[in-house]
Amino acid sequence: MDIEERLQDVKGKIAKAEKYAKRPAGSVTLVAVSKTFDADAIRPVIAAGQRVFGENRVQESQGKWPELKAETAGIELHLIGPLQSNKAGDAIALFDVIETVDREKIARALAEEMKKQGKSPKLYVQVNTGLEPQKAGIEPKETKAFVEFCQKDLGLSVEGLMCIPPAEENPGPHFALLEKLAKECGVEKLSMGMSGDFETAVEFGATSVRVGSAIFGAR
Repeated sequence: MDIEERLQDVKGKIAKAEKYAKRPAGSVTLVAVSKTFDADAIRPVIAAGQRVFGENRVQESQGKWPELKAETAGIELHLIGPLQSNKAGDAIALFDVIETVDREKIARALAEEMKKQGKSPKLYVQVNTGLEPQKAGIEPKETKAFVEFCQKDLGLSVEGLMCIPPAEENPGPHFALLEKLAKECGVEKLSMGMSGDFETAVEFGATSVRVGSAIFGAR
Protein backbone atom coordinates (compact mmCIF):
# COMPACT_ATOMS: atom_id res chain seq x y z
CA MET A 1 0.00 0.00 0.00
CA ASP A 2 1.13 3.55 -0.60
CA ILE A 3 0.93 6.24 2.06
CA GLU A 4 -2.57 7.39 1.08
CA GLU A 5 -3.89 3.81 1.19
CA ARG A 6 -2.30 3.23 4.59
CA LEU A 7 -3.88 6.45 5.89
CA GLN A 8 -7.32 5.38 4.65
CA ASP A 9 -6.80 1.90 6.13
CA VAL A 10 -6.09 3.38 9.57
CA LYS A 11 -9.10 5.70 9.33
CA GLY A 12 -11.27 2.73 8.37
CA LYS A 13 -10.07 0.74 11.39
CA ILE A 14 -10.79 3.70 13.69
CA ALA A 15 -14.33 3.95 12.23
CA LYS A 16 -14.90 0.21 12.80
CA ALA A 17 -13.61 0.46 16.37
CA GLU A 18 -15.94 3.43 17.03
CA LYS A 19 -18.89 1.40 15.73
CA TYR A 20 -17.91 -1.67 17.78
CA ALA A 21 -17.64 0.46 20.93
CA LYS A 22 -21.01 2.11 20.14
CA ARG A 23 -19.37 5.50 19.96
CA PRO A 24 -20.41 8.27 17.56
CA ALA A 25 -18.72 8.20 14.16
CA GLY A 26 -15.89 10.72 14.05
CA SER A 27 -15.51 10.94 17.84
CA VAL A 28 -11.83 9.89 17.68
CA THR A 29 -9.18 12.17 16.17
CA LEU A 30 -6.30 10.59 14.28
CA VAL A 31 -2.94 12.18 15.13
CA ALA A 32 -0.52 11.12 12.37
CA VAL A 33 2.89 10.81 14.00
CA SER A 34 5.42 12.23 11.56
CA LYS A 35 8.53 12.19 13.76
CA THR A 36 11.78 11.46 11.87
CA PHE A 37 10.05 11.97 8.50
CA ASP A 38 10.95 15.01 6.41
CA ALA A 39 8.59 17.49 4.80
CA ASP A 40 8.57 15.65 1.47
CA ALA A 41 7.36 12.45 3.19
CA ILE A 42 4.65 14.38 5.06
CA ARG A 43 3.21 16.32 2.10
CA PRO A 44 1.42 13.28 0.54
CA VAL A 45 -0.37 12.67 3.85
CA ILE A 46 -1.47 16.31 3.95
CA ALA A 47 -2.56 16.03 0.31
CA ALA A 48 -4.67 13.00 1.28
CA GLY A 49 -6.61 15.20 3.70
CA GLN A 50 -4.87 14.61 7.04
CA ARG A 51 -4.58 17.79 9.14
CA VAL A 52 -3.56 16.63 12.65
CA PHE A 53 0.05 15.57 13.20
CA GLY A 54 2.29 14.63 16.12
CA GLU A 55 5.99 15.23 16.66
CA ASN A 56 8.43 14.14 19.39
CA ARG A 57 11.06 16.85 19.30
CA VAL A 58 10.76 20.62 19.22
CA GLN A 59 14.00 21.19 17.29
CA GLU A 60 13.20 18.63 14.58
CA SER A 61 9.72 20.13 14.18
CA GLN A 62 11.11 23.63 13.72
CA GLY A 63 12.97 22.39 10.64
CA LYS A 64 9.85 21.35 8.72
CA TRP A 65 6.53 22.49 10.19
CA PRO A 66 6.65 26.30 9.79
CA GLU A 67 6.94 25.74 6.03
CA LEU A 68 4.28 22.99 5.96
CA LYS A 69 1.88 25.09 8.04
CA ALA A 70 2.41 28.04 5.69
CA GLU A 71 1.56 25.84 2.70
CA THR A 72 -1.69 24.39 4.10
CA ALA A 73 -4.30 26.02 6.33
CA GLY A 74 -5.86 24.15 9.22
CA ILE A 75 -2.89 22.07 10.36
CA GLU A 76 -2.98 21.13 14.06
CA LEU A 77 0.41 20.14 15.45
CA HIS A 78 0.77 18.10 18.66
CA LEU A 79 3.93 17.75 20.75
CA ILE A 80 3.88 14.16 21.99
CA GLY A 81 7.49 13.82 23.16
CA PRO A 82 9.21 14.97 26.37
CA LEU A 83 9.59 18.73 26.75
CA GLN A 84 12.53 20.46 28.41
CA SER A 85 11.77 23.74 30.17
CA ASN A 86 14.35 25.62 28.07
CA LYS A 87 12.33 24.67 24.97
CA ALA A 88 9.00 25.89 26.38
CA GLY A 89 9.08 29.13 24.39
CA ASP A 90 9.79 27.35 21.11
CA ALA A 91 7.05 24.80 21.85
CA ILE A 92 4.44 27.49 22.55
CA ALA A 93 5.39 29.29 19.33
CA LEU A 94 4.99 26.22 17.10
CA PHE A 95 2.60 23.67 18.61
CA ASP A 96 -1.19 23.84 18.86
CA VAL A 97 -1.41 21.05 21.45
CA ILE A 98 1.21 20.02 24.03
CA GLU A 99 0.47 16.54 25.38
CA THR A 100 3.46 16.02 27.67
CA VAL A 101 3.04 18.35 30.66
CA ASP A 102 4.36 16.17 33.48
CA ARG A 103 6.04 18.24 36.18
CA GLU A 104 5.79 21.56 37.96
CA LYS A 105 8.86 23.10 36.31
CA ILE A 106 7.43 22.51 32.81
CA ALA A 107 3.98 23.77 33.81
CA ARG A 108 5.46 27.00 35.21
CA ALA A 109 7.64 27.53 32.11
CA LEU A 110 4.64 27.03 29.81
CA ALA A 111 2.47 29.41 31.85
CA GLU A 112 5.16 32.08 31.67
CA GLU A 113 5.68 31.66 27.91
CA MET A 114 1.95 31.66 27.17
CA LYS A 115 1.61 35.02 28.91
CA LYS A 116 4.68 36.37 27.14
CA GLN A 117 3.58 35.23 23.66
CA GLY A 118 -0.17 35.68 24.10
CA LYS A 119 -0.77 32.15 22.85
CA SER A 120 -2.81 29.37 24.43
CA PRO A 121 -2.10 25.91 23.03
CA LYS A 122 -4.25 23.10 24.40
CA LEU A 123 -2.53 21.16 27.17
CA TYR A 124 -2.62 17.51 28.27
CA VAL A 125 -0.96 16.00 31.34
CA GLN A 126 1.12 12.89 30.64
CA VAL A 127 0.55 10.07 33.12
CA ASN A 128 3.08 7.27 33.68
CA THR A 129 0.45 4.55 34.12
CA GLY A 130 3.06 1.78 34.26
CA LEU A 131 5.26 3.57 36.83
CA GLU A 132 8.24 3.02 34.52
CA PRO A 133 11.33 4.81 35.87
CA GLN A 134 12.73 5.50 32.38
CA LYS A 135 9.49 7.03 31.10
CA ALA A 136 8.17 10.56 31.48
CA GLY A 137 4.83 11.25 33.11
CA ILE A 138 3.28 11.98 36.48
CA GLU A 139 2.33 9.10 38.77
CA PRO A 140 -1.36 8.13 38.67
CA LYS A 141 -1.88 8.90 42.37
CA GLU A 142 -0.51 12.44 41.85
CA THR A 143 -2.50 13.23 38.71
CA LYS A 144 -5.56 14.91 40.24
CA ALA A 145 -3.48 17.20 42.47
CA PHE A 146 -1.16 18.10 39.59
CA VAL A 147 -4.03 18.94 37.23
CA GLU A 148 -5.57 21.14 39.96
CA PHE A 149 -2.21 22.86 40.49
CA CYS A 150 -1.94 23.61 36.77
CA GLN A 151 -5.50 24.91 36.58
CA LYS A 152 -5.86 26.79 39.85
CA ASP A 153 -2.34 27.95 40.70
CA LEU A 154 -1.06 28.62 37.18
CA GLY A 155 -4.31 29.29 35.31
CA LEU A 156 -3.50 26.69 32.67
CA SER A 157 -6.36 25.13 30.73
CA VAL A 158 -5.63 21.40 30.94
CA GLU A 159 -8.14 19.62 28.72
CA GLY A 160 -6.93 16.04 28.74
CA LEU A 161 -4.58 13.24 29.81
CA MET A 162 -2.10 11.19 27.78
CA CYS A 163 -0.34 7.87 28.41
CA ILE A 164 2.06 5.40 26.78
CA PRO A 165 1.52 1.93 28.34
CA PRO A 166 4.51 -0.39 28.89
CA ALA A 167 5.35 -2.10 25.59
CA GLU A 168 5.24 -5.63 27.01
CA GLU A 169 1.92 -5.30 28.89
CA ASN A 170 -1.73 -5.53 27.89
CA PRO A 171 -2.64 -1.88 27.22
CA GLY A 172 -6.30 -2.27 28.25
CA PRO A 173 -5.84 -1.79 32.02
CA HIS A 174 -3.65 1.26 31.39
CA PHE A 175 -6.27 2.82 29.10
CA ALA A 176 -8.97 2.05 31.70
CA LEU A 177 -6.87 3.73 34.41
CA LEU A 178 -6.37 6.86 32.28
CA GLU A 179 -10.11 7.07 31.61
CA LYS A 180 -10.80 6.78 35.36
CA LEU A 181 -8.24 9.48 36.16
CA ALA A 182 -9.71 11.81 33.53
CA LYS A 183 -13.13 11.53 35.18
CA GLU A 184 -11.59 12.26 38.60
CA CYS A 185 -9.82 15.31 37.14
CA GLY A 186 -12.90 16.55 35.25
CA VAL A 187 -11.12 16.57 31.87
CA GLU A 188 -12.62 15.17 28.69
CA LYS A 189 -9.77 14.41 26.30
CA LEU A 190 -7.87 11.11 26.32
CA SER A 191 -4.79 10.73 24.10
CA MET A 192 -3.97 7.02 24.09
CA GLY A 193 -3.26 4.27 21.61
CA MET A 194 -0.54 3.92 18.96
CA SER A 195 -0.04 1.83 15.81
CA GLY A 196 -0.20 -1.50 17.67
CA ASP A 197 -3.13 -0.84 19.98
CA PHE A 198 -5.20 2.12 18.75
CA GLU A 199 -8.32 0.03 18.17
CA THR A 200 -8.22 -1.11 21.82
CA ALA A 201 -7.76 2.51 22.89
CA VAL A 202 -10.93 3.51 21.01
CA GLU A 203 -12.86 0.88 22.97
CA PHE A 204 -11.59 2.39 26.22
CA GLY A 205 -12.64 5.94 25.35
CA ALA A 206 -9.69 7.50 23.52
CA THR A 207 -10.59 10.85 21.97
CA SER A 208 -7.35 10.83 19.95
CA VAL A 209 -4.94 8.09 18.85
CA ARG A 210 -1.31 8.62 17.85
CA VAL A 211 -0.44 6.51 14.81
CA GLY A 212 2.90 6.72 13.00
CA SER A 213 4.37 3.56 11.46
CA ALA A 214 0.98 2.21 10.27
CA ILE A 215 0.73 5.34 8.09
CA PHE A 216 4.31 6.37 7.27
CA GLY A 217 5.93 2.92 7.36
CA ALA A 218 8.93 1.76 9.38
CA ARG A 219 11.36 4.38 10.62
